[in-house]
Amino acid sequence: MMKYLVMMIFMMPMCLSYNMFWMVQFMFMFMMFMFMNMSVSIMNFFNLSYMLGCDMISFGLILLSIWITFLMIMASESLNKNNFFKNLFLFNIIFLMLMLYLTFSTMNLFLFYLFFEGSLIPTLMLIIGWGYQPERIQAGMYLLFYTLFASLPLLMGIFYIYKEMNFMIMYMMKFYDYNLVMLYLSLIFAFLVKMPMYFVHLWLPKAHVEAPISGSMILAAIMLKLGGYGLLRMLMILQKMNLSLSYIWVVMSLIGGFFISLKCFCQIDMKSLIAYSSVAHMSLVIGGLMTMNYWGFLGSYILMIGHGLCSSGMFCLSNINYERLNSRSMFINKGMMNFMPSMSLWWFLLMSSNMAAPPSLNLMGEISLINSLVSWSWWSMIMLMMISFFSAGYSLYLYSFTQHGKYNMSIYSFYSGTSREYLMLMLHWLPLNILVLKIDYSMIW
Repeated sequence: MMKYLVMMIFMMPMCLSYNMFWMVQFMFMFMMFMFMNMSVSIMNFFNLSYMLGCDMISFGLILLSIWITFLMIMASESLNKNNFFKNLFLFNIIFLMLMLYLTFSTMNLFLFYLFFEGSLIPTLMLIIGWGYQPERIQAGMYLLFYTLFASLPLLMGIFYIYKEMNFMIMYMMKFYDYNLVMLYLSLIFAFLVKMPMYFVHLWLPKAHVEAPISGSMILAAIMLKLGGYGLLRMLMILQKMNLSLSYIWVVMSLIGGFFISLKCFCQIDMKSLIAYSSVAHMSLVIGGLMTMNYWGFLGSYILMIGHGLCSSGMFCLSNINYERLNSRSMFINKGMMNFMPSMSLWWFLLMSSNMAAPPSLNLMGEISLINSLVSWSWWSMIMLMMISFFSAGYSLYLYSFTQHGKYNMSIYSFYSGTSREYLMLMLHWLPLNILVLKIDYSMIW
């Protein structure tokens, strides 16, 4: 695991030299293939070195991080074209990737906390430095204070665990089970905010709308998954407590998912709609994790990977439109089928994945999650039906609103999709639908 870390550290000086934009991207791609071909043990931790190790959960999420980082650079071509602090941008992205890699692969609980918080800084830099509107400062503050407010109790909880156990290695913690309400709340709350759960989700749409395309992609694809990953690791030592209190989170997330789905229909900003749909999908993941059964854990993991690829692809699409029309309003982005019929196909493919149509990973994940939630209580069927139905509804709403209809007469110049954009969309969609063939890797850890 150390070799990839060293590789990323040595990529940093490349940012300082002239004209290295695509070289950095190529290096990430190279690293992705190296990491993908690593020897994998399905049952245990593997590739242990120093404080780092990797099991199936970490493996999938690190792979997703490298993949999305490589696509982020690809999507930010306008920065390269306008020479808008591109070296600093690349440095920021490599530093963010470093933090994410360490978060997912460290076995030490305190270091996990450190890198979990550390990934906030480059994200904040992305939003404030490369965002679009002046409101980005407010969005950055929302992101920072929501996360930090919830994280201090987590730090206290980690210190308490260290006092009790005298070690910090996550793998060993499976032998402990704490039955303490305050510890439970303090350890879990930070991850619920990061997910984000309904009631503490307000930072997400703000941050998404103000972030540049690269910021939106990493926020949707990886930042939300940090919460899910943290819950997967933490619930291991809080099983007894969680069995008695899980109904609160399940009910909140299901009802919240339903409300957010309704809220999606009120949006007129494309990015805002996609951001709210992320909250709806993540509410299912929280529900599945909190049921604490096998299907729930598997389904949440698969949906996290699937949603990462799908949501990121949809943000790319909205950015492609934004670069053409300089607006994300759905009233201006109408009738796109007249201008870019080929792009319409990609809109359709990614929207269909978003509404969990086969053969996407989202479908596999949602089937597992529905299975786990219905086995937990069959009353959850009502909300699950609503969420599934409305997720198809707002995906169709966004697709038909942007692609069909009479296009805006104020458009005076236009250019069609470039090969870079089509490649980028294909690299989002292909793994999302091809990984279903190797679903056994996600289903037997």
